[in-house]
Amino acid sequence: MTDTLAFLHTAQVHVQTFGGLAREIAPELRVQHLVMEELLADARTLGVDHAGLVTRVHEAMRDAASDGASVVVCTCSTIGGIAEKTATGGAFAALRIDRAMADRAVRNGPRVLIVGAVESTIDPTLSLVLSAARQAGVGIRASTLLVEDAWVHFQSGDTARYVATLAESIRAAADGTDVIVLAQASMAPVTGLLADLGVDVLSSPQLGVAHAVATLRASSKAWASGSTGMSGW
Repeated sequence: MTDTLAFLHTAQVHVQTFGGLAREIAPELRVQHLVMEELLADARTLGVDHAGLVTRVHEAMRDAASDGASVVVCTCSTIGGIAEKTATGGAFAALRIDRAMADRAVRNGPRVLIVGAVESTIDPTLSLVLSAARQAGVGIRASTLLVEDAWVHFQSGDTARYVATLAESIRAAADGTDVIVLAQASMAPVTGLLADLGVDVLSSPQLGVAHAVATLRASSKAWASGSTGMSGW
């Protein structure tokens, strides 16, 4: 068991974001990154149920862990559901970055607005939130908002315009909601522009990395005490 945390990304920009968060939360950990942009591109064209894509995501998660990582986190919400089902053989924990956010959202509902800039991320995030509600034994009313015209700005590297476009659309749709879920990790900066809304605006990076670090530390303690604690991985 090593104190190494690995991330699987579908955008290069996430390396800096998640590397910084990991250093802030747990500076003692070794952090690794694997970037495979093609996985998101293929998920958008083939669909998340495509057998070939599923196989490749699982292989990518195992590749991310190949240098000794105890925990591997997929930071892409579109393929996160695939990633966390990776068969690890007990070698590492496979996590999705947005699960901790979903768990928080259903506790802060019941009216949950899920926002995405890429269509392929809406259904996986909605499914995750509904699953989290069932597991928590709470009822929620979930709605979705797709801001397609924002994504082109992210792809061109214009983060400021990407964030501003998202914030404007969310403001127009925020009435009658208790909590807003930003479905993609790239949307995290939007929270700062919506602080005055009076509702919870949740993004996945901070919550997800904190959960990953807690998972890694718990597994390290289990190994130290002679119990792997991996049966559920």
